Amino acid sequence: MKPIRLVVVDDHALFRSGLVSLLRGMKEFIVVGEAQNGQEALEVIRKVKPDVVLLDVNMPVMGGVETVQQLKMSDLACSVLMLTISKNDEDLFGAITAGADGYLLKNSTPEELSSAIIKVHEGMSVLAPEITRQVLKAVNVDRSGSEDRGLSSREMEVLECLAQGMTTSQISSGLFISDNTVKTHVRHILEKLEASNRAEAVSKAVQLGLIGGEHSN
Repeated sequence: MKPIRLVVVDDHALFRSGLVSLLRGMKEFIVVGEAQNGQEALEVIRKVKPDVVLLDVNMPVMGGVETVQQLKMSDLACSVLMLTISKNDEDLFGAITAGADGYLLKNSTPEELSSAIIKVHEGMSVLAPEITRQVLKAVNVDRSGSEDRGLSSREMEVLECLAQGMTTSQISSGLFISDNTVKTHVRHILEKLEASNRAEAVSKAVQLGLIGGEHSN
């Protein structure tokens, strides 16, 4: 498999340098560019056309959320993994709503980072476990609210699995349905919640009160 091409964007030079060094030591990846803010990042991304962008949230000149918005409005096709210290709900929901494919904390292990990059590159969505628990605990679920969005009971089950960070194969095994059926349910969930990816669907479901604290493990 060809290495996944990465661009690293962070305004803290020491952290960025360390992260680039770490990633260059992993055979799955190749770092093709760096930037210290969103404005620089857009120029670099347009030039090197990476597969995945690792993007901090809070940066001078142009922050991460605005950068994601600009990326998604452009013809620059790449996945975006937010890598930040922020557990702030506004940053989280802002990034996901803008179109970020994942949200990971900087205290993640190298293994967690590697796994997250590969997942977003493969089209999956990623939320840091701490963030998922934090979001799910923020609301008291009222499952009856699911009717307002037209979600079926099976779609609610799949949505709860997504909130737990489960993959398609894990959901199919847990619910005893095929991978294709899971993908169909996920597509319907995204349509009904008007979400662009799994992570955004989870965050919208929490905001709408469709899922919440008692579903976290």
